[in-house]
Amino acid sequence: MRRLRSSTVVLGGMGVLAATITSCGSEPDKRCVDPLTREKLPSYECESGRGSSGSGTARGSYYYGGSVSDNRVSGGSFDKKAVDTGGFGCSGSSGG
Repeated sequence: MRRLRSSTVVLGGMGVLAATITSCGSEPDKRCVDPLTREKLPSYECESGRGSSGSGTARGSYYYGGSVSDNRVSGGSFDKKAVDTGGFGCSGSSGG
């Protein structure tokens, strides 16, 4: 029987640990979006005081998860807590 080198075992263990940590703590995708049209905007449009309107208020809001098609978002939410990030070995929490 062939013995594995200790460095191989350590590196393999580190990979498993890293995958577990990142999958449970991963953040959903965050995009700047016009809340009325759901059009994807540049990120600076969601920062207060930097909007193109010059009024000091942000034009866009952050949209979490979902996908972009033809520069419009769908399948996500403006509420970060409503988006399920999933992940290996993570238990989802449900509000009631």
